[in-house]
Amino acid sequence: MIDTGTTRLAYDETGSGPAIVLVHAGVADRRMWDHQFAELSRHHRVVRYDWRGHGGSADHEGPVRHHEDLLALMDALEIPEATLIGASFGGAYAVDAALAAPERVSALALVCPGMSGHVWPEVFSRIGRQMALAAVPHERLALYQAGNADPDSRDVAAMADAQARFMVLGPGRSPEEIPTEAWDLSLLMLREMFARLWSSPAHHTEWPERPAADRLHEIGVPTLVVKGLSEIPQVQDVADLYAEGIRKARLLELPDTGHLPSVERPGELTAALTEFLKELPQRS
Repeated sequence: MIDTGTTRLAYDETGSGPAIVLVHAGVADRRMWDHQFAELSRHHRVVRYDWRGHGGSADHEGPVRHHEDLLALMDALEIPEATLIGASFGGAYAVDAALAAPERVSALALVCPGMSGHVWPEVFSRIGRQMALAAVPHERLALYQAGNADPDSRDVAAMADAQARFMVLGPGRSPEEIPTEAWDLSLLMLREMFARLWSSPAHHTEWPERPAADRLHEIGVPTLVVKGLSEIPQVQDVADLYAEGIRKARLLELPDTGHLPSVERPGELTAALTEFLKELPQRS
C-alpha cells in the first residue's frame, strides 16, 4: 500500500529501467496483468495497482478522478515519466492522465479501451441493462448499487457470470472458447469486484471537464491501440476512434479475442507490447 496524499492504493512493483504503469480494466483488478507484469520487467520498471475502491486499495465514497490517482501514484513512487498501458476504462484513465500531464507520459498502449466523453449508443446501454436485470432482479440490484449492502453470494455469482459473458467473451462466444484459466480468473476477479462494490460506500468516476473525445489530436506520443475482434462491436468502435484520432497511433487487431487480451491471450499481447516498447525512441 502507498499513501498518495488523498487515498491509499495497493500496488506491485518489479524490475528496473524505463517505467511502465499498468492500469487495469473495470471488470478486473491488477491481477489481469500477471503475465505482462512478469515479462516486461526484464527491461523495465513495472508498476501495477488497483484503482481506488477496487481490489486491495482503500474504499471511497462519492466521485473519484481515477486519472488524478494515477498521476498521484506516479508522484508517490517518484516516477517522473512512464509508458502507460491501460485496458478498458483503465485505458481511458491513462489517456486522461496523458492529456492532463503530457510531460509525464512517454507512450501509451490502449487495450480494448474506453474513452472519456464518448457517448455510448443506446443499443449498448440497453443490452447492458438487460444483461444485469437477467442476472439480478431490479429491486435487489438497486439496493446493491446504492452501496453498503449485504449482497447475496448467489447474486454476486450470477452477476459475475453475466458480466463475463457480456464483456469478457463478447457476443456469441462460450467459456469453452477461451483457456480455462482465463475464464476462471475472469470470474474470480468479477465475483470479488461485485462483492466489494456492493458492500462498500457508493462511488463513481468523475471525468475531466475537457474529455478525451474532443482532444485526441492533442496526444503526440507513440500509441498502440489493441482491439479484440470478438468483443462487443460498440467497444471495438472506440478503439477505432483512438486509432484514427491520434496521429502517432498504430492499431493491432486480435482475432478470436474478447475484452481482456492480457488474460485470454497473455503471450500474444505481451509480445506485441514488447515489440512496441522496443520501437520507442530513447528519451533523455
